[in-house]
Amino acid sequence: MRRPIEAPRLAVSVICSSLIALAAAPGACLAAGQAQLPAAHAARLALDRQVQGRAIMMKMAQLLAGAPHFRVNLHMAYDAVQQSGQKVEFHESRTVLVSRPDRLRIDGTRSDGEHALTVFTGKDVVLVDHASKVYATAPQPGTLDETIVYFVRDLGMRLPLAFMLLGRLPAELQERVRSVEYVELSSIDGAASHHIAARVDTVDMQLWVADGAQALPQRVVMTYKTAPGQPQFRSEFSAWDLTPEISAAMFEKPTPDGLQKVAFAAQLPRVAPAAAASAAKQGAR
Repeated sequence: MRRPIEAPRLAVSVICSSLIALAAAPGACLAAGQAQLPAAHAARLALDRQVQGRAIMMKMAQLLAGAPHFRVNLHMAYDAVQQSGQKVEFHESRTVLVSRPDRLRIDGTRSDGEHALTVFTGKDVVLVDHASKVYATAPQPGTLDETIVYFVRDLGMRLPLAFMLLGRLPAELQERVRSVEYVELSSIDGAASHHIAARVDTVDMQLWVADGAQALPQRVVMTYKTAPGQPQFRSEFSAWDLTPEISAAMFEKPTPDGLQKVAFAAQLPRVAPAAAASAAKQGAR
């Protein structure tokens, strides 16, 4: 059964618009304390926080982009802004398995219990939607980076946090992030994490990155500040594994029994409004 309320497709098409944006506002107590400092000292502290925040962000990006394989669990929440202005939150869990240069598997479960599977086999892109009892396939255009862009931009599909899967993630962040600032050293599930904030053109992002040699993301909050109602996307990361066991079977092209094969909506022929109206008129005769 189709949901009465659809979740927005904001969070994942990040790659095709603004990649990320950082919330450059430290805590109120930090700002208040800074106001008591001489202007030169305050400016130097602000610059230090910017340098520190960017360094942590880039360390994370280089670790993710340089990993030949990794697996991580995501527990995501995202707002759907209703016509009334009220925000309704939906949840989704995903297990992401990356094997460079060209393979990806995402097993997902929505908050209503329905399952979906996305696989980049190296030759094909496959999406299985058990809720709708359909699946679709398309030829894979190339590397993981090329296929992610194709999946989001050309096929118009959702891929939460797609930018974090890119091999060119460091270059993308350097180019698109307008500002970044260190907020504080905090704790995520008892582990020390660096809280940083960043800003692009249309999205503010807060990011918590694990302290230590493995600078892996632990939590992310993205605010779509130019969208109606400024909805948010939130995700917790868990069970990071940079050396997962990989087998060819994990990325085999699925052939779901009992499901109907359909085309991706973006692959369907587009009918001009005038032609559609004419066809409808002819059919009414």
